[in-house]
Amino acid sequence: MMYSTPKQSFSTSVCAPSASLPSLLKLHLLSSSQLCESLSHVRQLYAPQPPALPSKLFLPTRKHRQLIHDASVPDSGYASAEEDDCECEEEQGHVASSGDDDRLDILRADPLERAFVIKWLTNFIARSDAWVSTEETEEKEADRRTDAVETATKLLSGFLSGAVVGVELNDAPLSNEDHTCVGLQSWASSVVLSERICADPARFSLSSPTKADRSPLRILELGAGTGVLSIVAAKLLSSSSVSPSIFATDYHPDVLLNLRANIFNNFSSFVPAPISVHRLDWECPDYLAPLDQPFDLILGADIIYHPDHARWIKSCVERSLLRPNTSNDSLSAGGVFWLMIALRIGGRHEGMFHTVEDIFPDANSSLMRTQLSSNHAGWQLAVLEKVELGKLKGLGRADERGYLLFKIGWVPC
Repeated sequence: MMYSTPKQSFSTSVCAPSASLPSLLKLHLLSSSQLCESLSHVRQLYAPQPPALPSKLFLPTRKHRQLIHDASVPDSGYASAEEDDCECEEEQGHVASSGDDDRLDILRADPLERAFVIKWLTNFIARSDAWVSTEETEEKEADRRTDAVETATKLLSGFLSGAVVGVELNDAPLSNEDHTCVGLQSWASSVVLSERICADPARFSLSSPTKADRSPLRILELGAGTGVLSIVAAKLLSSSSVSPSIFATDYHPDVLLNLRANIFNNFSSFVPAPISVHRLDWECPDYLAPLDQPFDLILGADIIYHPDHARWIKSCVERSLLRPNTSNDSLSAGGVFWLMIALRIGGRHEGMFHTVEDIFPDANSSLMRTQLSSNHAGWQLAVLEKVELGKLKGLGRADERGYLLFKIGWVPC
């Protein structure tokens, strides 16, 4: 699985790298302009400039002939076949993305295409010396070929340094009898959040494995499921000599077993593995070591699918998130909790995101601004930022029409 920056349209028709990149067996026949055009397509596909975020996500009202998520069959986080049973999206005011953008999303998420590009870039750079300068090559053309090799090197470096992260996951079958095992599937919210993290690690405090005092970051994932967020965080920080402490937690024993298998598959050469797995029941949490110490970063994606979950999770975060330290000799802004939740417009999970907004106050509200202007000694959790994200075609359940990303942290109270 590959995570990339948000969508950006090609100026030319979309084509898979395996079909568009020229054969290196004929490298001696290719000019600098031909190579630069091919490299430009690779850069546009895997390293585009992120566009401006949408200002508002329109949520249509829709009727269903049947429940999207009934009590008998749990649906995966990927595209549901029930989309075919839904009413026409255009009639409900929902505008789908263009065909080219859809194909871009599919290509960017294709691990085989990504592997092909990495291999092609590696082989091109290895053969570039003879191609850059031959007896028939003019000086200006040789300079342009040198520039092309530098571009290829930068692109390859981007793949290998974490700008593009490869993650291998096993999505185990769900049980029709036990609905607490939903973590056996990779839900779309975790994929979307992982893409955002890979596009801008610094924004999510994942550009360095250490804090200002050089101590390792402590990262906690709640409701880890298949472990997407923990694995992505570990891979982004794996190039450093200092390893962060990453803890992936969940509740169901089958989910924990599958989670451990996914971590092993992604880090089989690491001893010990960069992620440890622990059981954590939000309703009755047990904060035994190593979960007894505060965390700098807490991550969660699609972990609220019951009215009580937001309240339970808030208690866990209050207990586990690093609090600000404003003493004269040590200044700390405290930890951050990033929460992604799906906006669902049907079924028994419709409007579940409201439970988050009800339990975590908005730091930008007039009431909170009044509190912040007062001199209070305590701290409380509040929503520091909220971003609405659109749904990607081919990803997510049929009843999902987008996602809300919450940045939650400490404010005075």
